[in-house]
Amino acid sequence: MSFKQALCEKILMSVEKPARYLGGELHQVIKDPASVDIRFAFCFPDVYEIGMSHLGMKILYDMFNRRDDVYCERVFSPWPDLHRVMKEQQIPLFALESQDPVSGFDFIGLTLQYEMCYTNILQILDLAQIPLLAADRAEGMPFVIGGGPCAYNPEPVADFFDLFYIGEGEVSYDALFDLYLQAKREGWARREFLIRAASVPGIYVPLLYDVVYKEDGTVQSMLPNTPGVPQKVQKQLVMEFSDSVYPTKPIVPFIKITQDRVVLELMRGCIRGCRFCQAGQIYRPTREKDVEVLKRYADEMLSGTGYDEISLTSLSSSDYSGLEELVTYLIDHYKDKGVNISLPSLRIDAFSLDVMSKVQDIRKSSLTFAPEAGSQRMRDVINKGLTEEDILHGAGLAFAGGWQKVKLYFMLGLPQETDEDMQAIAELANKIAVRYYDIPKDQRNGKCQITISTSFFIPKPFTPFQWARMYDKEEYKRRAKVVNDAVKAQLNRKSLKYNWHETDVSVLEGVFARGDRRIARAIQYAYEDGALFDSWSEFYDHDRWLRAFEKAGIDMEFYTLRERGEDEIFPWDFIDDGVSKEYLLREWKRSKEGKVTPNCRMQCAGCGANQYGGGVCFEGQNQVP
Repeated sequence: MSFKQALCEKILMSVEKPARYLGGELHQVIKDPASVDIRFAFCFPDVYEIGMSHLGMKILYDMFNRRDDVYCERVFSPWPDLHRVMKEQQIPLFALESQDPVSGFDFIGLTLQYEMCYTNILQILDLAQIPLLAADRAEGMPFVIGGGPCAYNPEPVADFFDLFYIGEGEVSYDALFDLYLQAKREGWARREFLIRAASVPGIYVPLLYDVVYKEDGTVQSMLPNTPGVPQKVQKQLVMEFSDSVYPTKPIVPFIKITQDRVVLELMRGCIRGCRFCQAGQIYRPTREKDVEVLKRYADEMLSGTGYDEISLTSLSSSDYSGLEELVTYLIDHYKDKGVNISLPSLRIDAFSLDVMSKVQDIRKSSLTFAPEAGSQRMRDVINKGLTEEDILHGAGLAFAGGWQKVKLYFMLGLPQETDEDMQAIAELANKIAVRYYDIPKDQRNGKCQITISTSFFIPKPFTPFQWARMYDKEEYKRRAKVVNDAVKAQLNRKSLKYNWHETDVSVLEGVFARGDRRIARAIQYAYEDGALFDSWSEFYDHDRWLRAFEKAGIDMEFYTLRERGEDEIFPWDFIDDGVSKEYLLREWKRSKEGKVTPNCRMQCAGCGANQYGGGVCFEGQNQVP
């Protein structure tokens, strides 16, 4: 095959980082498009460096391309400089591997990782030169399918998609592809394929459901409008996790990406049950990968890529039962070969600190704690399962081990939060500094540096806090000021630094997180007004969004400022994510009482995830009848 380039040299030389658009990297898959039956454009609606760091994309790219009849290629959002050129010169959006326009593909798949990328979805469709609205697409156009964590409330972007995949992609895509091959052979119309696809487990087709709203704006009903379409869409999970597909030869980019390293996925899910955390609920039950499999993957990936860093990833790596064995193996085999071992998502305990001291340069590195709330009362409300004694003991061990830099992550705007809870953030940071200065001066590495960061709490679907209210941006600013003033009042304030998140973005993210289908109009208006890369602060323009919502006739405060009633139907209630609404409501009520729920290994909370028949639900004495 002769290779062509979608962009001429003049254009490539005029844009930032042309390697984003060239393809040709080590381990990319090249097939003859004429030899396959299905062409799939896997799109990440953000810049190349972000998308190429995403593990889920790597897994599905590898899985799809293992099929001889499927050719999966990559697409990323063109940066604003190239976006302008493509619009002006009518250059169609193209895939990296073949450089072919994606408008000729069978599927355009978009992974939805973050709500603030929603206008980038429209950028992809617009540059691909296909209609933004699914209802406007004609026969022969690609099917647009969405997935990822934001697909657990697909409604704000439902009008733009033909299908959504709910859950982990390793399970039902083969069935969907086989159905599509049948559709091609038998000449089905577009709508007939969509109706049949709705019967594939995990597939949601928005056009086949009608939403009715009450006078107060809440959802009255959401029901199929076509016979045979299921009322509930069941989340798909990989239960044989050790045997599932994994990319041991990931693509190695030409330019530095955000996560420029080999990634080992230890497990999915989390046993902890923090009430604000969506990932901890939607990925239930917790499933571990066999440690011997991980050792083999590590060897293959390090030798096949040339990377000198390996990251062990999961929602809570300390809870992986084979962590000590795996880390010991990696240190024994790779530490002397100059390979760094990265361990995010660890609890700061003696074992973790011992491991980190072996794999990090302590003088350069900082430790990260995520207490999430400053007071013990608030940590109980959110079910963090962490006491002040745990935090201070961990900090003490860290300081004794030679660390002096600590990063602390908190949330503001949590349910039931008071000014005293906010002030407690600064007080806790000060207590950590005191613990450092208790060490004799001749045993310290100079001053300690404690960086406090607060983000604003966003209530997410399928969490116990999905009923919670938010606040307006002025109130968020006030709360950040309460913390800032409290930091300045601390005895060790010179050792403390405070950063907080943008208030405008948090409010908009909250609208998108729990929004319904009516939100799509505002997203389209904002995009037409120039909104793009809203997750990047230098491009975000809040006034543009205010204009879009006003034009759409939508009151943002309806979605943010009210606490939901216990019997309210949510826009995402048609999804069965394996965790019952009764359990989530029970946890919401327990939060109001400040009651802590033990983690899944200590005691089953009856969330419903045992219906999947595996994982932590069936470990030893924890087994549920």
